[in-house]
Amino acid sequence: MGETPDVESVETDDDYVHVRFRDPDQFDEIRTPDWAEEPAGSVAEGSEVRTGKEEGDDDWLVQSVLIPADHDEDDARDEAKRIVEKIES
Repeated sequence: MGETPDVESVETDDDYVHVRFRDPDQFDEIRTPDWAEEPAGSVAEGSEVRTGKEEGDDDWLVQSVLIPADHDEDDARDEAKRIVEKIES
């Protein structure tokens, strides 16, 4: 698929550290696919991956990774990058 995208932002709420790789506005549809649980969970248990699909494109790209909030933002950023590398490589 190509090179791992850069992290655009990192925000923490009560449940997750949201690590965003791509702007959600660039996608027509965003999903949290079941198949992504295994690669995400192998890096950080309880993580979720949101993928997006652009209009006219069949490829689903990682939009963001949600890491449980008990991780600090620096660790969550590194873990999210590893998850994206597993999924998009």
